[in-house]
Amino acid sequence: MKYFVITGHKAVADGSFKLDDLAGGAGRVDILARCVNSAFVLSHEVRRDTEIHLVIEGGEGAPKTVRINGDRVRYLNPDERSTASLIRNALLKKIPEGGEAQSSPGVYVSRASFADVVESLSGKGSFVYLKEDGTDVRDFAFPEDPIFVLGDNRDLTEEEENCLLARNPAKISVGPVSLHADHCMVIVHNEMDRRGAE
Repeated sequence: MKYFVITGHKAVADGSFKLDDLAGGAGRVDILARCVNSAFVLSHEVRRDTEIHLVIEGGEGAPKTVRINGDRVRYLNPDERSTASLIRNALLKKIPEGGEAQSSPGVYVSRASFADVVESLSGKGSFVYLKEDGTDVRDFAFPEDPIFVLGDNRDLTEEEENCLLARNPAKISVGPVSLHADHCMVIVHNEMDRRGAE
């Protein structure tokens, strides 16, 4: 299994945003939607061995985490707007105390914070921090069940980074220039695809 953890630092947690204003009023939910598509969408298929955790940290009701499981997800299309709609529908769902709610097949929402997500994943694999000063991805030996962690258009906060570093993650860089989060995810998938085919 491959896991991705993405922080949406300004993404609106109460789901009260318009799908026509994902980059503005929604707090850059457009970035999160693109990350979901990069995590799962292939030419004619969905990656079933992947799970993404979107940590939503903006506005009232924050934090919340939207979890999407590739093996169970349905109604995931390659366009940004319909993916943002899946995220919004999850954020609008009533969450049971201490648990998570399913908003559609394979899409879940909880009140988990970044630290909660890190804690919940800590027994499922090895953390890999996507950071510009990390080891070049081409020289990196991927662990079994990697848990890739990255920020949206902002770096992790100091508190988030300290929480992650306490788990002793590997650090990798996907190249010599700074890329968008969703592009970093595609490169990581491609690197693992190539090695899996060898």
